[in-house]
Amino acid sequence: MATSKLQALWNHPAGPKTIHFWAPTFKWGISIANIADFAKPPEKISYPQQLAVACTGVIWSRYSTVITPKNWNLFSVNVAMAGTGLYQLSRKIRHDYFSESEETAVAKE
Repeated sequence: MATSKLQALWNHPAGPKTIHFWAPTFKWGISIANIADFAKPPEKISYPQQLAVACTGVIWSRYSTVITPKNWNLFSVNVAMAGTGLYQLSRKIRHDYFSESEETAVAKE
């Protein structure tokens, strides 16, 4: 049974013998790097970069569900990209727009 599943994966139109498998697999590096950047201070986060990561994730997640054959590897990596990009943007926005009022209140005291 395991052999037949491996054979099906190997021969799938988006399987390891095609670029449709390897491109999304290597794209995981972007999401992993973005996760590693969670430890980075928010002032070092770039709006344009994170906006590009988030938008790319959202757009290509949708695209990966309408193409034939369905490429679930592409879908999952782009959902991860959208999630990490949106999380980083939320960190940056909270830092830039909401923490200043707290710092100002502490400074006035």
